Amino acid sequence: MRLTTKGRYAVTAMLDLTMHGDSKTISLASVSRRQSISLSYLEQLFARLRQAGLVVSVRGPGGGYRLNRASNEIAIADIVGAVNESIDTTHCKGKSDCQQGEVCLTHALWDELSGEIQRFLSRISLADLVARKDIQAISERQAVRALVLMDSDSASDGVQDQTPEDQTELDSTMRGTASQKKNSQDNLQASAC
Repeated sequence: MRLTTKGRYAVTAMLDLTMHGDSKTISLASVSRRQSISLSYLEQLFARLRQAGLVVSVRGPGGGYRLNRASNEIAIADIVGAVNESIDTTHCKGKSDCQQGEVCLTHALWDELSGEIQRFLSRISLADLVARKDIQAISERQAVRALVLMDSDSASDGVQDQTPEDQTELDSTMRGTASQKKNSQDNLQASAC
């Protein structure tokens, strides 16, 4: 099985959209900054995700993308399938002609593995991933890094190009970081007693 960058990036971008969208539209430029994925590549992926009915696009100022269904209704397998990514571990791509036009000794094994992977990815939703503490921590780190980079780019250009979405995210991230710092300090004081 080869899950290519197309499938991996689509899942990453959809997870980012879920974590930062909160039922509002998110620009692909902000996803691109946080995830370090080319904007033009994201545009191609989101065209397919939109065709599959997983996201909707909103044009105009403040436009972007948002989920078309609740995050608990979008399985990772849906996303991978939407970008035409195959989850096939057979050498013959499921055609059963692996060995000079005939099925090979291990075809059934690899075919069953493909089915297991498909079932596994079908059981995991975007909401399941968002609920994970490790993913939340990574998302927060990425948001801070993207905003710091954007601020340094703005300062070097002499232009401030933050969108209201970026400023809201910065404010939220800074509140979360301050809260974590205070909790760490409180824990240190409690353990010192």
